Amino acid sequence: MKFIVILALVMTACLAAPVDDSSNAQILRYENDNIGIGGYRYAYETSDGVAREEEAELRNEGSENEALAVRGSITWTAPDGQVFTLNYIADENGFQPQGDHLPVAPVA
Repeated sequence: MKFIVILALVMTACLAAPVDDSSNAQILRYENDNIGIGGYRYAYETSDGVAREEEAELRNEGSENEALAVRGSITWTAPDGQVFTLNYIADENGFQPQGDHLPVAPVA
């Protein structure tokens, strides 16, 4: 169940990046390693300024606390030319995004 929640959170982060449907971006770089049960790693860059890297590892394999830990980042350029980067971790502690463009909770 934790895996499904983490996967859903990661997918939400992916969909949060703006998409320009009028673009015909070309893939400039693509890497894909170790797709399987124990983890994965991939990275790509496109001609429209999008770059993404993500890696995951299976923690506590075979135990009741088995969890997929994901770490990654995505960078994109907004229509106004501003570059955004979202770094994230998704693991047994939940989804933890970081980026200069994200709001920060006030200190209590």
